[in-house]
Amino acid sequence: MDSKIQKFKYIPSFCLGILMIVGCSNKDNTQTVEVSKLAVYTTAKGTDLRISKTDGLKFTKAIQPLETEAFILVDPEHEFQNFVGIGGALTDAAAETFAKLPKVTQAELLDAYFDKDKGIAYNMGRTNINSCDFSSASYTYVTDLDTSLKSFDIKHDEVYKIPFIKKVLAATQNKLKLFVSPWSPPAWMKTNHDMLHGGKLLPEYRQTWANYYVKFINAYEDRGLPIWGLTVQNEPMAKQKWESCIYTANEEREFIKNFLGPTLKNNRLDDKKLIAWDHNRDLVYQRASAILNDNEAAKYVWGIGFHWYETWTGNEMQFDNVKKVKESFPDKHLIFTEGCQEKFNIDSVYNWSLGEKYAHSIINDFNDGTEAWTDWNILLDENGGPNHVGNFCFSPIHANTKTGKLIYTNAYYYIGHFSKFILPDAKRIMASSNKEDLEVTSFLNPDKGIVTVVLNKTNKPISFQMMIGIKSVKTDILAHSIVTYVAK
Repeated sequence: MDSKIQKFKYIPSFCLGILMIVGCSNKDNTQTVEVSKLAVYTTAKGTDLRISKTDGLKFTKAIQPLETEAFILVDPEHEFQNFVGIGGALTDAAAETFAKLPKVTQAELLDAYFDKDKGIAYNMGRTNINSCDFSSASYTYVTDLDTSLKSFDIKHDEVYKIPFIKKVLAATQNKLKLFVSPWSPPAWMKTNHDMLHGGKLLPEYRQTWANYYVKFINAYEDRGLPIWGLTVQNEPMAKQKWESCIYTANEEREFIKNFLGPTLKNNRLDDKKLIAWDHNRDLVYQRASAILNDNEAAKYVWGIGFHWYETWTGNEMQFDNVKKVKESFPDKHLIFTEGCQEKFNIDSVYNWSLGEKYAHSIINDFNDGTEAWTDWNILLDENGGPNHVGNFCFSPIHANTKTGKLIYTNAYYYIGHFSKFILPDAKRIMASSNKEDLEVTSFLNPDKGIVTVVLNKTNKPISFQMMIGIKSVKTDILAHSIVTYVAK
């Protein structure tokens, strides 16, 4: 992988931080701490550190922190949601770009995303049912007005997308959690007779459309691609110039309750994780409450998906709305289903803010109860496409299809600080920071290792004390850096 992730790199002691494993409380209710193997991984602006590993420091007996000093407390005594995974979207655009690359570069990309040692260990993927904006053209799998779906055929996907997903599945040793999403039904099923520009599903085709999901899932699984889950509709409140379809909250609820949910169950597909909303955080609670307060609809729904393209402000990411969903419906699951930086510009592929936006979102989403986090396209070309409506965007890795080389943005490394170290079925544990400039989240892995990620988006290094139980360490984190601390 051309040493994109450095195996060992000396880092001065001022940028180290450490974690430890905490034992059970003793009879006097005083926590006991055992220090084990420690590792620190850093990515920092203005350096060559990219998920670079170094040695740790020794803990000393903890002292009460001063109110004025920066302080992080990791408390494994309090566990929260399970961690499901992190991944990206395996779209037509990603598959077509992948196919244009030399085999050696294809192998590099698969290692970069899915290998545990050489890469960042993605275990989740999302792909589109019918075309989306990141397809080279609009398409469906049936002929017009075929309500019986006898013409259903996914031969379109067998050219690029299915071969690509099969390679990804093999790269994850068949552990890929793949979920699928429609951007639009066929035009003849819609009020505007157009796959683009919004429109709604005509009531007389609701059952036909529900049957369509079953056809798609069965077709993919017949070709050896297990489907983990599905969303009802990508961005159901957005009228876009690309493939889109509008559902009000009541319409989505009724479609789930009376058509999609029963159809999945009747076809023995009710083990698939059905995800509602699949749109922005701004209205996530309104949609969740409309669906999940109805027991007959809620019984079919695994969880709520959300994006980060909030509509009313450019900077506020409205994390509190996600937290409210988890607080109100604790038995349901939360999954971030899509996010990317829009308006691609090749001159900005090395802009450091790309990665910082990802880390800021991931940390806050996890701290508010999110269990899985899925990026948008895992690969795009040097133009931010292909895209049949000119909606060009950034991805963590771009390919220069003229030279056959990959371009790694820092978003790739920032996401990797989570996906590479937090294992499936880990439990989020409490982590608290007393300074806004130190953002933190922490997980207890199934092997009892503790993973804590700390983000510093400021222009200066920050000295802080990290404390667990009766031990602590004083350390610094570099300016514009992200650090993952692992203890086993």
